[in-house]
Formats: sequence, C-alpha cells, structure tokens
Amino acid sequence: QAQLAESGGGLVQAGGSLRLSCAASGRTFSDYTMGWFRQAPGKEREYVAAIRRRNGATYYADSVKGRFTISNDNAKNTVYLQMNSLGPEDTAVYYCAAKYSSGGYGSVYQYDYWGQGTQVTVSS
Repeated sequence: QAQLAESGGGLVQAGGSLRLSCAASGRTFSDYTMGWFRQAPGKEREYVAAIRRRNGATYYADSVKGRFTISNDNAKNTVYLQMNSLGPEDTAVYYCAAKYSSGGYGSVYQYDYWGQGTQVTVSS
C-alpha cells in the first residue's frame, strides 16, 4: 500500500530555516506529481509547492516563491521542501501529497495520496 511520511518539522525563530522530507513507500511514484500543502489553525489547507518527478518541473505558490524550494531524490523516493526566511505566517501543519503527473497541481482535490503531516511553528 502506498504511503507518504513527512518529517523535519519543528519550532524555529522567524528568519530561520527548516527542511521537510516526504518519504514515499509502497510504490515509486516515478510518474507522479508530488505536492506540499499546509494548513494553519482555522484555515483551509492551501497549496505550497509541487514538483513533477518525471521531468523535475517545479511550481510555487506566490506566498513562498523565492523562499521555499521543492526538490526530489528519485533514488531515495523522497521529496524535500527547503524553507528559508520563515515567518510566523508560515506556521502550519505541512502535508505531502501525490497525484498522477498529468493535469493541474494546485488543488487538494487533485491528489490521491496524503501523508499525516508535520507541524512547523515559527516564533516571532
């Protein structure tokens, strides 16, 4: 059974950095698009970034562009989210997700697999 497992969350001061990891198991997801989403308390889950594993194309939400970097290691079947210049507005539970590669990537409804999430808290 395909599973996604996030790790790397934690507490960091404003201006700091964290790197999240999403380890995939049960299948390779080689033809999939992998996405990162986040959900703050009382808010809807929102798109953060996505990467197409087939060709490495990356996409970002405007709110994180220039600060976050999504990357992929096919050999480890793992996707990463490097987060720099973090601010309190980035505090949320971060989720990894996977969908078959074709089509859009910015909606939660487009994804077939989800991890359990990892908490990121940025103190001011």
